[in-house]
Amino acid sequence: MTQHTPPVPASAPEGLPTSLAALRATEHRYRTVHEELRDNLLAALAQDRPRFPGMVGMDDTVLPQLERALLAGHDLVLLGERGQGKTRLARSLVGLLDEWTPVVQGCEIGDHPYAPACTPCRRRAGELGEDLPVTWKHRSERYGEKLATPDTSVGDLIGDVDPIRIAEGRTLGDPETIHFGLVPRTNRGILVINELPDLAERIQVSLLNVLEERDLQVRGYTLRLPMDLLVVATANPEDYTNRGRIITPLKDRFGAELRTHYPLDLADEIDLVSQEAQLVATVPRLLLDVVARLTRAVRESPAVDQRSGVSARFAIAAAEHVAACALRRATLCGEEEAVARIGDLETMLPTLRGKVEFERSEEGREEEVLAHLLRVSTAATYREYAGGLDVSGFTDRIADGAQVETGDRVCAARLLEQLGPVTGLAAVLSAFGLDDDPGPAQAACAAEFVLEGLYLSRRVGKESVPDGRSVYGGAT
Repeated sequence: MTQHTPPVPASAPEGLPTSLAALRATEHRYRTVHEELRDNLLAALAQDRPRFPGMVGMDDTVLPQLERALLAGHDLVLLGERGQGKTRLARSLVGLLDEWTPVVQGCEIGDHPYAPACTPCRRRAGELGEDLPVTWKHRSERYGEKLATPDTSVGDLIGDVDPIRIAEGRTLGDPETIHFGLVPRTNRGILVINELPDLAERIQVSLLNVLEERDLQVRGYTLRLPMDLLVVATANPEDYTNRGRIITPLKDRFGAELRTHYPLDLADEIDLVSQEAQLVATVPRLLLDVVARLTRAVRESPAVDQRSGVSARFAIAAAEHVAACALRRATLCGEEEAVARIGDLETMLPTLRGKVEFERSEEGREEEVLAHLLRVSTAATYREYAGGLDVSGFTDRIADGAQVETGDRVCAARLLEQLGPVTGLAAVLSAFGLDDDPGPAQAACAAEFVLEGLYLSRRVGKESVPDGRSVYGGAT
């Protein structure tokens, strides 16, 4: 799924305290990250405000579990197949942090002015006292994310000796020679480790203290930095057992394991595609319905390897491809309005084949399988939208000898001209949700959808031409 990272404001609002003394003079109180998340979540619940914007289809399943885990102060493992929005969900947690939080100015790990932890900050606090300089960090800067690739090192996560600082004359053993890794740099924030099972087991060991004792140790230094952060890990169930695993001591330290899922309802699937797809042309909702049904059919097909899942990105890419087809056709035809048609969906099958893992027995039949599932999905959508409609005007035109050619180079006006005047087209447009000031492109979309539905229900014939065109007409 598309990720949305909030922008970092250029600067903090004016009037915020800039010294420890000024900060103490306000009502500000120090809270741990877990306390901060809990307080802000409770406030959002009390006011019935959105807590996890952009998450679709999880309101009654995953999100209540997540809220309970946050209220309990637990670190999390989000377990689910690809494209279920695990990273998106983790990133949405940033919205539950305070918008601005005070930190010691210049501190690498964002120490709170009331409780400086690193050696330089403690020294400065001792020297400057109440004049310790304070700056403010936006919540979007308190988020760290790491993809757990096999080459990730302990130094990447925790830290290591900085040879440049040694070359400058500092001695080994001096805590200020340490270059901090991602974990300490996310102190007082949210740390997300994607695909945690892919992290080498010996590297996972370095996180044990972070999750339990809430501190970190770097090499042989006599240094223990207290860490204040929420740790969220994501994992794929297949990776969990086959490609890698979360070591037992680390798994035991996570407070909650949440199982994510694909949208359970068709309406949620459609809403997800509508929300995430970047469409360059109009794709009517009934076509998004076909895309959503196709996605669900692929997930349920015995020809597809269900262990790897069928990502929501499958449906999103399909909708974007269909919109691109419409834009291309409108440009070639010189049309002002670009509206997708049902025939455009057939052109997306070759490009979507690579987004699905098929069973080995289906090798060589991938497009055939997808084409069959597309026909089934189109027929189901046609029954949903056109059930009870009088489409005799279309069948009468075909019975009178009309033939309608369509394809990625057939303009809307040309399609309608071939079909001629049809009784009941206005009712069809209304049933398809295309009756809001419909133009030729929308009328062509509705007409072609009806023709395809009639073909799939064996009421009209259809002949496919090798150059991508199709001709409706004649007997089945």
